[in-house]
Parts: sequence; structure tokens; C-alpha cells
Amino acid sequence: MEFIFKKERRTFGSRVHFEDKDEVVFSENSNPELVKNYILKNPVERCTQYAGQTSLSVANTERATYKSTGITHNEGGWPKDINMHDPEQTVRYKRKIEKDENYITQVMNLTKPMEHYIHQNNAVNIYENYFENMDPAPLPEPCKSRTVNVYRDPNPVKVPVKHLSWSPDGGIKMAVSHCDMKFQGDKTGQRCNSYIWEVENPNEPFLTLEPKVPCVCLEYNQKDPTSLVSGMYNGQVAAWDTRHGKHPVMISEREVCHRDPVNSVLWNNSKSGTEFFSGGSDGQVLWWDTRKLSEPLDRLLMDPVKSDEQDLSRSYGISVLEYETTIPTRFMAGTEMGMLFSCNRKGKTPTEKIQIRMMCHLGPVYAITRNPAFVKNFLTVGDWCARIWSEDCRESSIIWTKSSSSMLTDGAWSYTKVSQFFITRMDGVLDTWDLLQQQNEPVLTVKVCDEPLYCVRTNENGKFVSCGSKLGATFLIEVSENMIMSAKNDKPLLTAMFERENRREKILEAKSRESKLKIKGNHGQEQADLTMLNGKINMAPFASACEQAAAEYFAAVEQERLRRLPGGKRR
Repeated sequence: MEFIFKKERRTFGSRVHFEDKDEVVFSENSNPELVKNYILKNPVERCTQYAGQTSLSVANTERATYKSTGITHNEGGWPKDINMHDPEQTVRYKRKIEKDENYITQVMNLTKPMEHYIHQNNAVNIYENYFENMDPAPLPEPCKSRTVNVYRDPNPVKVPVKHLSWSPDGGIKMAVSHCDMKFQGDKTGQRCNSYIWEVENPNEPFLTLEPKVPCVCLEYNQKDPTSLVSGMYNGQVAAWDTRHGKHPVMISEREVCHRDPVNSVLWNNSKSGTEFFSGGSDGQVLWWDTRKLSEPLDRLLMDPVKSDEQDLSRSYGISVLEYETTIPTRFMAGTEMGMLFSCNRKGKTPTEKIQIRMMCHLGPVYAITRNPAFVKNFLTVGDWCARIWSEDCRESSIIWTKSSSSMLTDGAWSYTKVSQFFITRMDGVLDTWDLLQQQNEPVLTVKVCDEPLYCVRTNENGKFVSCGSKLGATFLIEVSENMIMSAKNDKPLLTAMFERENRREKILEAKSRESKLKIKGNHGQEQADLTMLNGKINMAPFASACEQAAAEYFAAVEQERLRRLPGGKRR
């Protein structure tokens, strides 16, 4: 046996190690299953080129050579060979230039336009501020609000908030009346309390008023912050004094007051400061004096029929009253039937006292408030929209909001921003409308709570808005700075808007009267064309119309009968 192996020269002489091993080092048998994975090679002799053909093109252009040079201009422009720091060289160079004829010509040509520019610069004050008398433009700020405090009914059984009133001493207190107006509802555990809250202290009320009957409305005297009046659920009225305690100082007799709940009470602008008037669901307006509540001073019924003989049975129940101190003899009353009465107390007869009757809403009128800056324009809230009216236009409102998806409950103008008013809804939303910004939708919509909001009142400073809810909670909301004060041009712009809408409504009223007169004339002509036949009206002219109406009626009845057959098949 001979075995030959190779080794490098450097390993010559080293010891060799041999060892015996098996003859077969590695053996692997064939696997028939691997034959299935064998793929015959299918060569492709045709090639395809899908890429776009490109070619190289080269263009040789001449390259421009650039050079940067400069001249020192600290004292004029000097050539390179003149040293500006050497006085002798500069003087010689100047003399040389001045002797040149071109120098004299150029100076003469440039003197005239230069003199014109010098005079022009001297006549214009380049440092004058052209806009020093203009106010800086206000930065655009989004309308926003935040809930500052929540005043909740301390009783375990929560009673809805029915009315709110701010104190006249800067709005540091707030009177809240709680009353459940649901007829024959479950009132187990409910109390008749109403509260006076300090704005800064939502933890406990400043004073708890404990009448024997729930107060539907509670109103501050704007001349005396310690005096209040309230309208009761049983029709009585009461006078309160915060210094006296939690019980009323005087209450009216049951026999001479309202027969139904008193929905609204307002103070009169009298010399004594003790007179007020009330309106109830029985349709009466009664005038009172807190010094003598044994009987009312005067009485007026909201009778929709224009007559000096008033009837209580046909009078409309009063849902809200409105009174403006700058117009001491006039007031307005909104009824539960949607009709508004504009009255003058100085009238001698009921016809003279009730001057205007007009339908405002489809349902009860929940709010009537005059614009603080434009007393001829007032806001009414009812059903699903709010309307702005003018005393000059009696047939329709001049501005109205679009119908809301939820019923509206109350509304109030802002005291400091003439174009802004607030609306509460049954879904717990407070809408803020600004007539000068946009008329199709509110500028701010806030979800105050999940339960319905029943009332809203604005503070005199325009910064706070209070809302009362169904579960006895009163929310104090603070609005942003751009929603507090009116801009410089807001009042003239709103004046122009109201005047424009008044003119438009007057034109529409005139056209409506013309069309009514025309229809009335045509109807009179048709009546004149009728002839008498044997003492009866001749119905021959109406025979064809009656026959056509009868045929249409019987056809509709037959069609409905066939539709109700089994299977709905028609014969």
C-alpha cells in the first residue's frame, strides 16, 4: 500500500502522526422522494427589453470667466493709483478733474433735478405718523365661555329652578325660586324653599326663604337690594325682606288674588318704590302695593276680544310680563296661547289700555325682553324659535332664528353688548346669538348640562350669565372678553339693520293689505253675481264645481277602499 501526501518545505523534519480510520468517510443513499422536486430546465432563447432607450449626448460650451473687483468708497471713488490718505495726490487729482469740460457739463445737468428733490424732501415730513388717531385693530378672539360656579338645591329631592333674579347692588347676590309646575305630579319629599345665593359662595345659600306655598317667581326691587316680591303657586303674592328673615313680611289674601299660579311679577317705576304688578295663568294682571296687600290697586284682563266688557272665562293665561322703566306707563304680556298684548296703564277703558294684540308663537310665550339700547325692538321666545319684533310692525317679526331641534325655554338680551342675546333649550344647551356677526346660527353653543334649562338671566356688567335647570341646579357662566362690550360701530350698524328690516316688513304689509282688499273685492263681485230664484240663492253657477268636488271625493274613497283589500291588489 502506498500513500502519497504533500507538505510544505518549512515543515520538513517535523514529526509525522498517522492514525488508522475506516475506508468509507461519508456515504449517503439516494432518496426517491426527491425526484419529485426535480424540474427540467426550459431554456429561453428570446430576450425582451422593456426599458426605454437612452443615449448619451454631450455639448461643449464656452465657460464664462468672472472676476470680482471693488473700489473703496469711504471718501468718494478713487482710482487704484491714487492714495486717498495722501492729501497732495487727492488735491492734484481733484484739480485735474475740475478742469475737464465734461465735469462742468455733468454738474450743470445734475444740479436741476437734484434741487427739485431737495425741495421735495424739505416739504415732506418723512417722520410723520399717518395713523396716530386710529385705534389699534382688535385681535380676533374666538367666542368661548366657562362655568364658574354651580348652585344646587340643598334638599334631597331636587325641585326645578323656575326663575332667577340678580340683586341691584352690583349683582353680588342671586335670588333663585324653585317650583315644580307639573300638574298633579308626584311631589313627595319636595320642599317649598327658595334661596338667595352669594355669587362667591356656592357651598351654602346666603338666605333660605321658606314660604308655605312654592314660589313660581321671585324678583328683586331695583331700588332696594333687601326687598323682594314673589308670585306663589296658589295665586297669592308675597313681599320679602332679607333683614326680616326666612318668612314673608306680608302676603296677599287668597280671596282677592289670582285664581291660578302667578307666572310673573315685576316692580313698577313708582315714586314710593313699593308698587308692583303680577300676571297669572287665570288671565289677570293685578297691581299691588307692598304696604297694603289686602287688595289690588287695579285689575286688567287679557281678553283677546276687543271690547270694553271683559270676560275672565275667555281671557288668555299670562306666561310672562315685560316692563321697561324708561316707559313707565306701558307694559307687555305674553300669554299661554302665543298672543302678545301691548298695554298702556293710563288708559281709562279696557279698549284704551290694551292697544295691540298680535300672535307671536304657536305655543306659550316664554320670554319677552326689550333691547337695552333700542327699546322699540323686543325679543320673544316660544315654541322652536326666537323672534325680534318692532313696535312699528305688528303683523310679523322683523328677524327670527331658524327652527331649533329642541324646544326653547327662555331668552335674555345682554346689557352691555346691544347685538347679543342668549337662548336656553330643553336639551340643556345655551345658545349665544350675535346679530352683527352672523344671523343663520349662534356664535356660541354650550352644553351646560344634560337636563333641560328653564330660565336664563344676564348680569348688568355683561360678564356673567346664570341658567336654571330642571334638577334644581343654577349655573353661573362667564363669557369671554369679546362677548362683553360692544364695539365702536356696533350701535349704528344695528340701527341700520333694524331700520332696513322695518322698511322691508312695511313694504310686505302694504302688499299683503292690497292682496286682501283685492280678494275681498273679487269675493264681493262673486256675491253680487248670485241671483235669487224663488227666494233662494241660485246655485247654478256652482253646480259644475260641486259635481267636480264630489267626483274627486268618491274617487279618493274608492281608491282607499281598494288599497285596504287583502293583498293590497286593485281591481
